[in-house]
Amino acid sequence: MKNQRFNWQIWAGFLMSAFALLSYPLMFVNWPLTRDFPWANILLFVIALVFLFVGVRRAFGPDRGWVSKIGALTLGALSVLVLAGFIMVAFVASKWLPTAAGAPQTGQKAPEFTLADSSGKPVTLSELVNSPIPPGSSAPKGVLLIFYRGYW
Repeated sequence: MKNQRFNWQIWAGFLMSAFALLSYPLMFVNWPLTRDFPWANILLFVIALVFLFVGVRRAFGPDRGWVSKIGALTLGALSVLVLAGFIMVAFVASKWLPTAAGAPQTGQKAPEFTLADSSGKPVTLSELVNSPIPPGSSAPKGVLLIFYRGYW
């Protein structure tokens, strides 16, 4: 009976793909750099696929048994399914969200609103548009409305 070494590459690939899947909602979604496009998770999945490729090649080596081959194929298939599920949710299902029919479109006039300024005083859109420009200022009159997607 041969003493076969442990195929750590296939397990490392499987664990790395599980970490890549779970790290997005638990860690990487907190920063816009990794939330808007999950490049860090894609990099983790690429590393996992390299480990999986090496592990499957090693499992199908000439001195390996059928248990090693079945285990490698099972872990490899599960890891590929995890990657496919992540791609499906991150890039396909996220586009299925309904559009906001009542939201103002680009170039459309904003509806009248009242918001509190930084000191808590209510300010309306019509006040901002109709307020006089300070003398000597050559700045054009207008209001820039920014929607900040922050932590509310």
